[in-house]
Amino acid sequence: MSAWSIAFSPFLPWPALYALAAAALVVSVALVWRGVRGAWLRALSMALLLLGLCDPNLVQENRRPLKDIVAVVVDRSESQDIGERPQQTDKARDEVEARLKALGNVDLRVVETSREESETEGTKLFAALRSALADAPPERVGGAVMITDGDTHDIPQSPAALGFNAPLHALITGHEGERQRRIELVEAPRYGIVGKDQVIVARVLDSADHGEPVKLTVRRDGETIAEMDAKVGERIDVRAPIDHPGPNVIELEVAPVENELAADSNRAVVNIEGVRDKLRVLLVSGKPHPGERMWRNLLKSDANVDLVHFTILRPPEKGSDGTPINELSLIAFPVADLFGRRIKDFDLIIFDRYAQQSILPYVYLENIANYVRDGGALLMAEGPEFSTPDGLYYSPLGAISPAEPSGDDVEGPYRAKVSEDGLRHPVTRGLSGLDANNGEPSWGRWFRIVGARPTTGVAVMSGPDDKPLLVLSRVEKGRVALLLSDQMWLWARGYDGGGPYLDLLRRLAHWLMKEPDLEEEALRASAKGREVTVERQSVTGAARETYLVAPNGNKTKLDLTPYAPGLSRAHVSVDRFGLYRAEDGEHVALVNVGQENPLEMQDVVSTTEKLKPLAEATGGTVRRIAAGPGDAIVMPRVVGLNPSPSYGGGDYIGIKRTGSSELIGARSTSLASGFFGLALLLGMVTLAWVSESGGLRRRGPPAEG
Repeated sequence: MSAWSIAFSPFLPWPALYALAAAALVVSVALVWRGVRGAWLRALSMALLLLGLCDPNLVQENRRPLKDIVAVVVDRSESQDIGERPQQTDKARDEVEARLKALGNVDLRVVETSREESETEGTKLFAALRSALADAPPERVGGAVMITDGDTHDIPQSPAALGFNAPLHALITGHEGERQRRIELVEAPRYGIVGKDQVIVARVLDSADHGEPVKLTVRRDGETIAEMDAKVGERIDVRAPIDHPGPNVIELEVAPVENELAADSNRAVVNIEGVRDKLRVLLVSGKPHPGERMWRNLLKSDANVDLVHFTILRPPEKGSDGTPINELSLIAFPVADLFGRRIKDFDLIIFDRYAQQSILPYVYLENIANYVRDGGALLMAEGPEFSTPDGLYYSPLGAISPAEPSGDDVEGPYRAKVSEDGLRHPVTRGLSGLDANNGEPSWGRWFRIVGARPTTGVAVMSGPDDKPLLVLSRVEKGRVALLLSDQMWLWARGYDGGGPYLDLLRRLAHWLMKEPDLEEEALRASAKGREVTVERQSVTGAARETYLVAPNGNKTKLDLTPYAPGLSRAHVSVDRFGLYRAEDGEHVALVNVGQENPLEMQDVVSTTEKLKPLAEATGGTVRRIAAGPGDAIVMPRVVGLNPSPSYGGGDYIGIKRTGSSELIGARSTSLASGFFGLALLLGMVTLAWVSESGGLRRRGPPAEG
C-alpha cells in the first residue's frame, strides 16, 4: 500500500520564515495598494522564494497494514462455577474466537482470570484486560469482549481508564431472575473480653424475597448457642459470648431456599480473638516462709494481674495468748466479702502453706470448693502442714484435693523430674533444662517433699522414689493443682542452677484457667494458604479416627503422625476455601481457609447492570447469552466497523477497524530545489521585470504629427 504526502525541511528556523513571510505580506499589500505595475507578480515571486526556503518534498510511503488487536477476557472466578455457567462460558469463548478469526486481520488475545486470585480478592476482569493489552499500542486496539456473570470488583470509573478508544462488550452468563439469599456482616468485632458478650450486627439479604420466614442459627466453635427469627433486610444484633481466650469461631447461618444459586453465602464466619481483661488472683499465705515473697513478687511483676493478698503473719505457736481473732489485724480485712459474695470474681485462688487457724471459717472454705466445682481454678502450694490435722486436706477443700497425705514426708536433697504422663502434658512438656533424649532434668535441687497419694488427676512431676510432686485434676467444671513442696523459691533465687519456675507457673496458671493451648486432650486445626494442619494433643495416647470435613460436607480421613510426646499431626491440601471442621468423635476444631467471608461469594447473582454504564460509554453493549434454562446460548454476530459512536445492535457486536499500518519504505522528491525550482523562480522574476518594463503590453500606432 502506497501513501503520498508533502513534507517540509526548511533551511531557516520557522520563526525566521514567519518573519520573512510577514515582511513579504506587508510589501505585497503596499505594492498592490499603490497600484505599482507588476505588484501581483512580485508577490508571487516572494511567495515562491519563501516556498523554496521551506524546501517542500513529495514523499511516497510504502506501508503494510497491521492487524486490529482484540482482547477476549474469560471470567474463571469461583462464582462462574455455579450451575450451567461453566458450560455457557466454554461455548461462548469458542464462538467468539471463531467469529473474530473469521473476520480476518485480527490479532486475537485471550486471557482468563485466576480462580485462586478471585477467592481472595474478588473478580478482577479489568486487571486481566490490562495484562492482555500491556504491550498493545492504544491506536491498534479494536475492542474487548468479556465473558462473565457480571459480578466484577475492579470496574474503572471512566472509559479513559481503559487506556484505549474502542468498544467494550460483555456477554453475560447465568439466567434472568436468579435467586440468592446471603448474610451481610455490618459490624464484626475482631477481639472480645473473655466472659463478656460481643455484638455482631448482620442482615439477611435476598435477591428475590417472597416473604418466607428466616431462621438464623448462631454457633460458637461448632456448637449451637442461639436460634433467632429474622426478616430480610432488617438489622440483626447477635450477642456472642466469648467463652475462652484465643479464637472463638462464630458462625451465622440461614437455611437455603428453593432454587437458590449457592448455599455458601448462607453462612458468615466471624473469628473473635478472646482476650482476658485482667487476671484477678487471690493469694492466701499461711505460715511465713521464704517462698511467700516469691509468689508475691511473681504476681505483682505482671501488670495484667490484679492481686489480692491475704496473709497470716501470726505463727501458730502464739495462738494461745488469748488475743481475739478480730483484733489481730490493724486494718479490718474484708474476709466475708472476699470469700463470700465476691469469690466468683477471681480467676485463680492460690493457697500457699495455709493451715487451719480459725482465721477462715469452714463455710468460706466450702465456698471455695463450690467455686471450683462451678468452674473456678485453685492452686494449693503445700508444706509440712498438709500432713497435719490442720492441713487443707482435712477441711472442705479435701473433697476436691487430687491427693491425700500419706505421712511419709521426705527431708533431703533431690531433683524434681517430669513424669511419663508429664512428658506428654502441655504444662510440663518441653520445659527448659530437660534432656531431649532421656527427659532427665538439670535443674537445681530441692530439699522437701510432702508425702501424698494421688486420688484423682495425673501427677506430671515427681520427686525421690517417684513420689508425686505436682498433681493436676479436674473437678466438675473447675480445675485444681496441688504442688507438694514449698521449695520452688530455690529455683527463683537461682540456687544450684535454678530452674524454669516462671515458665512452669505461667503454664500452670493458664491450664487452671482453661487456656485452649494447654488442654491435655484437644484437637487443633490451622491453615496456611490451602494447606490445613490438624494436630491432636493427648496425654493418654488413645487412638482415635480423625476426619476433616469440607464446607460441602465431604469427609477426609486423616493419618496423624506422632512428632513429639503427646502430639501427632497431619497435613492436608484442600481445593476450596471455606470453613473446615476436624473431628475425632469427641473433639471438634474449626479452621477457616482463605478469607472468612470472601468477596467473590458475597453476591453471585448474574447481572448486566454493573458493566452496562462503562460498556455503553465506549459504544459497546452488554447482553445475556442464555435464552432460557440450561446451558444453551445465543451468540450475536461479530462484525468489523469503521470508527463510530456505536458498535452494537440487536443481533451483532462490532469491533473497530483502526486502519493501523507500519512503514516498510519511503521515497522523497524535493519540489523547490534543483533545476525545476530554480527555473520556476527565475521565470517568475523575469516575468515580473518584463511586466514592469511594459514589455508585456502591446505597442499602439505612432502618433500623427
